[in-house]
Amino acid sequence: MKKLLSLFLTAAIACSLAVTASAAEEPAAAASDPDLTGSIVILHTNDVHGGIAGYAQVAAQKQYYQKCGAYVLLFDAGDFIQGDPTVSASQGETAVELMNLAGYDAAALGNHEFDYGYDNLVKLSRTAKFPILSANTLYNGKTAFGDNKIFTAPDGTRIGVFGLETPETATKAHPGKIKGVTFPAGQEMFKIAQNQVNVLKSQGCERIVCLGHLGIDNESVGNRSIDLLNAVKGIDVFIDGHSHSDLEAIKAATGGTGKVGSTLLTSTGTKLANIGCIIMDKDSISVKSLPTAELTTTPDKVVAARAAAIQKQIDDDYGTVFAKTTYELNGAKAPNGNRDGETNLGDLITDALVWGAKKNGEAVDAAVTNGGGIRATIKAGDITKKDVNTVLPFGNTLSIVKVTGAELLEALEASTYCTPDALGGFPQVSGIAFTVDTTKTYDAGSLYPDSTYHAPKSINRVTIQSVGGKPFDAKAVYTIATNDFMAAGGDTYYAFKTASANYDIGVPMDEVLMDYITTELKGVVGDTYAKPQGRITVVKAEAPAEEPAKPVTPPAVKPAEPAADGGETSYTVVSGDCLWNISYHFYGAGAKFTRIASANGLKPPYLINIGQVLVIPAA
Repeated sequence: MKKLLSLFLTAAIACSLAVTASAAEEPAAAASDPDLTGSIVILHTNDVHGGIAGYAQVAAQKQYYQKCGAYVLLFDAGDFIQGDPTVSASQGETAVELMNLAGYDAAALGNHEFDYGYDNLVKLSRTAKFPILSANTLYNGKTAFGDNKIFTAPDGTRIGVFGLETPETATKAHPGKIKGVTFPAGQEMFKIAQNQVNVLKSQGCERIVCLGHLGIDNESVGNRSIDLLNAVKGIDVFIDGHSHSDLEAIKAATGGTGKVGSTLLTSTGTKLANIGCIIMDKDSISVKSLPTAELTTTPDKVVAARAAAIQKQIDDDYGTVFAKTTYELNGAKAPNGNRDGETNLGDLITDALVWGAKKNGEAVDAAVTNGGGIRATIKAGDITKKDVNTVLPFGNTLSIVKVTGAELLEALEASTYCTPDALGGFPQVSGIAFTVDTTKTYDAGSLYPDSTYHAPKSINRVTIQSVGGKPFDAKAVYTIATNDFMAAGGDTYYAFKTASANYDIGVPMDEVLMDYITTELKGVVGDTYAKPQGRITVVKAEAPAEEPAKPVTPPAVKPAEPAADGGETSYTVVSGDCLWNISYHFYGAGAKFTRIASANGLKPPYLINIGQVLVIPAA
């Protein structure tokens, strides 16, 4: 391990040279390639979600760096067995098969690894030729899979790797499929991580890598990678997943540094759009992202052939056109997607649930489904079974719950607690008209049982105007069509779990949707679903007005300077602020946000509003 940072720059130049090379070239070391003898290269992926065509290029990049003389490790940071039918139809078997062929050395668990149940995941782990690592995934109180793995480079350098799973899996996976499985969160997770670091260092590891599926999204505050890294010391590189963040998003979340403390934080987006590349030398660690589409090293032929065969089988089974849509059906996450507002696809799916329930003899008032369960956009034109299965890949079934108006209101309040920030539980609805006022603060109460989400102590953001075409009545009992995941209390829907009536019809949601389109809509999704129908109103804070004669963006409100005596000061919240960044500005550390929260009576999830004046305690 004799190379310095300049060697990484050489490697970066070599990668750019490879982009201009002939696609027919083999990735054999050439005169222009860097000499990486003695270096450690870690290639990594996350949130692949069925992007199987990219695995052949992943394998090729591993081979390329090996031929350049490096000791190469290949890791994944979770969410590899669920996505489109290429992996979901086999409940992850094809994903693990391709990862075996590509030469993965270790993988962390993502929340979607549990979509098909704990038992299925155990079965997959036995077929994997790489260890699955998660130090905070427990079954009956004991580590369910591996917690860490030590790799030894040819020069004797020991690299300790451990895994962490998002605690949100407790509510993002179907509760009925993960009985006995727990995911320690917050301080308990931090202690587990610190112990892993200490154990690995005691075993002579000179480099510590965490494969974490934690993410950087605001909905995950308290359990994010940046939260953990402010509490845990000794990790050299944290390879992140869950939030589908790329390096640019990571830099934005870390003040442009790409670091939290001394730890490098990295992530590659999703669906193998990028391959992460970390080069370690004795005196330096560098990270970069390799856009997969721009790499011209020849994809591994064996992996490519198997991926193509899997794709063909799915196309043959799922590729038949059964309907058409005149308009693009919006399956985006956010902004302006299914996790922060009403969409035309959300309207279509929930209308189908109401129709499907009535077809099966259930007279329902309305339907609710979680925006996080809508996974893809359907382009205008032909619709295939594959399109529908990609939109609804979880195998969820149509369920019925009977709730009071008050319980329905609680569910909608909880499922929009961080709106306009994205949240997987955000409700898409049919037969319900409601408003969420994001200028008001969510009044967080205690945590729901076995959840990372807080119940509302009071209802102050959501107002329901009508249900089933009639004025809302908090005391009325409403029959709601939903999915089995939500009926079991998934995401933020604990109020559904405790409903007076709760039962599963058993009909798959994708089949209900296809049946609705072919039967009720006569095979054409037309003008009714050209745009969202106005069922949900999201009230947002008004942006600062601009002077008509001077169309320039007004400057952001600057924070007040600390008092001369070092006492408390104040700060006015502006657009784009979060408590973490405000804390970083005043204290030089985002993790000290709890000081500000305490001084202002803020409670999890620590929502703040534009124009709000915060007291900033003395440093």
